[in-house]
Amino acid sequence: MVEEFYRIKRLPPYVFAEVNRMKAEMRAAGRDIIDFGMGNPDMDTPAHIVEKLIETVKKPRTHRYSASKGIPGLRRAQAGYYQRRFGVTLDPERQVIATLGSKEGLANLAMAITAPGDVILSPNPSYPIHPYGFMIAGGTLRHIPALDDGRFNPEAYLRTLDRAIHHSVPKPVAIVVSFPSNPTAQVCDLDFYRDLVAMARKYGVWILSDLAYAEIYYDENPPPSVLQIPGAIECTVEFTSLSKTYSMPGWRMGFAVGNERLIAALTRIKSYLDYGAFTPVQVAAAAALNGPQDCVAEIRGVYKARRDVLIDAMKRAGWDIPAPPATMFAWAPIPEPFRALGSMEFAKVLLAEAEVAVAPGVGFGEYGEGFVRLGLVENEHRIRQAARGVKRLIQNADEVLQRYSQLRETPA
Repeated sequence: MVEEFYRIKRLPPYVFAEVNRMKAEMRAAGRDIIDFGMGNPDMDTPAHIVEKLIETVKKPRTHRYSASKGIPGLRRAQAGYYQRRFGVTLDPERQVIATLGSKEGLANLAMAITAPGDVILSPNPSYPIHPYGFMIAGGTLRHIPALDDGRFNPEAYLRTLDRAIHHSVPKPVAIVVSFPSNPTAQVCDLDFYRDLVAMARKYGVWILSDLAYAEIYYDENPPPSVLQIPGAIECTVEFTSLSKTYSMPGWRMGFAVGNERLIAALTRIKSYLDYGAFTPVQVAAAAALNGPQDCVAEIRGVYKARRDVLIDAMKRAGWDIPAPPATMFAWAPIPEPFRALGSMEFAKVLLAEAEVAVAPGVGFGEYGEGFVRLGLVENEHRIRQAARGVKRLIQNADEVLQRYSQLRETPA
C-alpha cells in the first residue's frame, strides 16, 4: 500500500516548498525576512464591512446553515456591481453564484464540466489553480505561452490559441484566461476579448475568465470584463473575488457569473459539497459591494504607492523591473548576473544573501522561467530595506556566484 493516490500522482511537486522551507528556517534562526513571495493582502478590511459582520453575527438565526449558492441579497449585490462597473445585466437567480473565493469556484467548475481526458487550454505561466484544478478533475492540459518576450502579445496569443484548438484531439472543452494576470500582471482590452469570444463561439468552446484583480489597476482605464462583449454570455463564466478589492482574503468570498448552463452545473456540484460561506460573512460581503467604494480607491492607492517605490528603489539597486499596470504583483526578469541560475536558484540566493523572499517564476509554469514574482505586500519602508539588500547582492555578484559554484561542486 505504498503507491500514491491517483489524483496526487497527477500533481507535480510543489515548486515553492523549498523556498518556503528556507524562509521558515531563517526566521526560526532570528533573521528578518522581507517577504514578497505570497500574494497575501496585509491591509485591514474596511471598518464598515467588519462592523456589518459583527452586527449580523449577533443575530442567532444567522448561525444556521447558509445557502450554498449565496444568499439572495449577496447575489443581487454582485449583479448590481456588474451593472455599475461593466454595464452588464445579470439575472441574480440564474447567472450569479457566490463561491468560497474565486479559487474554489474555478476548482469546482472544473469538477463539474471535465471528463477524464478532456482537453483544457490554460495560459502558462499562470496562477496554479487554472491548470491544476482541471488536472485534479482528470483533464488533459495544453499550455498556451502567455508571454512574448516577457509581455502579453494578443495577436500572437490568439494565433497560438487558434492552432491549439484546431489541432487538439479531442476538441478542447474550455479556454482559461486571466486578465489582469497573476503572476505576470499583464492586461488586455475589449478588442482581445472580442476576438476571443468569436473564436470560442466558432469552435464551440467555453471561456473561463478569472477577473480577481478587476479593481487593482494603475492606469486610467480600468480592466474590462469579457462579458461586455455581445454574445459572450453564451459561452463564458467569469470569476471575481473580494479578497484584493476590499482586502478580505481570509473571508473567502468570491463569485462566478455568466452562462446559465455553467452556473447551474457549478451550483449542483456545490450543493453536494458545502452550505456556502457563513451567513454573516455573506451579509458583510453584500455591504462591501453595496456600500461606499472610497475604500477600494484607498486600497488601490496603497498598492500603487508601493509599486512606485518598488520600481524606483530596485532600479537604483541595479534591478530593472517593469512597472505592472495592474494586480498586486510585479513580474521581474532575473538580474543579468544571476540569469544563468534560473528562477528557483536565484530565489534561494536572494533569500540567503539579501533576506528577501520572492516566488520563482517556474512555479507558475515552465514558461515562467527567467522571472520571479514580487508581491506588493510589504510597506514602503520594508521595500526600501529590501532594495538595499538587493543592491549589496548585485554589487557582490561575482563573489556570491563563485561561492555558490564552489558549494555545488563540493561532494556531499
